[in-house]
Parts: sequence; structure tokens; C-alpha cells
Amino acid sequence: MLATRHILLTIAVAILAAAQQLPPMKRVPPAPPQPIPFSHKLHAANGIACQRCHAMPEPGDFAEIAGADVCMSCHSAIKTASPAIRKLAEFHQQGEEILWEPVYLIPDYVFFSHSTHVKKAKAACAACHGPVAERDVLAKERDISMAACMDCHRAAGASIDCAYCHEPR
Repeated sequence: MLATRHILLTIAVAILAAAQQLPPMKRVPPAPPQPIPFSHKLHAANGIACQRCHAMPEPGDFAEIAGADVCMSCHSAIKTASPAIRKLAEFHQQGEEILWEPVYLIPDYVFFSHSTHVKKAKAACAACHGPVAERDVLAKERDISMAACMDCHRAAGASIDCAYCHEPR
């Protein structure tokens, strides 16, 4: 466990030193339809940090997608007449999860720690997700393929050993 943390910290420092970004997609696929319209641009312009809606509970491997309770902490008093906010309030009142369509997915056999990249390496969210804060609708803009991740690891001097990111099958 200690050796794994040491390796993760070493890689994080290397990533920080390189300040590498994943390449943009050659063709940006259309944004998936979402159950409620959401503008990252509008929320970012109001000073809301990514981590407010995308918490990384310990150990920080995953960034969550906000539930209705997080949204309603502001929207119980802001823009309440909007049809989208009324729909959001219904999810909240009924205790239902908002079924957001994922934009970025990695296979379940790949290990990726948001904490290592964001907190330790100080990588900006945009390094992997693109300029989200400038988007009203979110589409997959950055290449998160194995080749792109390996290029980033090479540039940062991080491990490209298979077992570093892949769980044995």
C-alpha cells in the first residue's frame, strides 16, 4: 500500500512537471442528451468550482456527478420558475437520482485516480475534459484513449507499465 502511494505520488509530481494535456478529439461526437439541461459555462461564470458538484470522496479515485440535493442547495431559491429547475425539484422531492448520461468513461478494468491527477499533480480538470467551463453543453472533446494516456505518461515521465493502470484479468 505504501509502495503504491509512493509510486502514485512520483507519477503525480512528474505529471505536474510536464503540465501535459490530453489531445483534442479529431471529431467531437455529439453531446449525449441529458435529463435536465445544464450549462457548465453559466455555473463556472458564477464562480462555482468543479469540486462543488464533482466531489471526490476518499480515497479520491472517482469524481461524483452531483445529485439533486447538491443542485437544490442553490436552486431552492435561484431560478425556481424555470421548467428545468422545476423538473430538478421534482427529482429532489421524490428522492430520485438524476440519470445523467456519462460523457467520459473508462473501462472498469482501468485504474484512474482523480485525486492523484487533480490534488497531487495539480492537473486542471480541463487537461483531460477540455474547456468544460466554456461549454453550455458538454461533449467529449479530449481523447482519453489508452494511446493518449500513455503519451501523457511518457511526456510526464510517468510509468507506462501495463499493471500500473490495468487490473490483472
